[in-house]
Amino acid sequence: MTFIYFIASVLAAACFMCLYRIGHGPTAPDRSVAIDILGTVVVGFVALSAVVMHKDFYMNLAIAWALVSFIGTLALSKHLEGRRFDE
Repeated sequence: MTFIYFIASVLAAACFMCLYRIGHGPTAPDRSVAIDILGTVVVGFVALSAVVMHKDFYMNLAIAWALVSFIGTLALSKHLEGRRFDE
């Protein structure tokens, strides 16, 4: 059980570091990468919850969150490049 607490504290520290980078990032690509990593950290929290609570539904939620985060990152990177979404 202490290993789960350790993983949760590492994920929480990563979350706070990403939030700091989102707030104080010098450039928009830095903020974009921090948002992408924050999505990955949220997937880690949901997967950890699935392991702790023995619920399969949470793993489905983690997979869906990862897909939505990936698509959002692609859309944001296209926007930062100045390209349209249909190109």
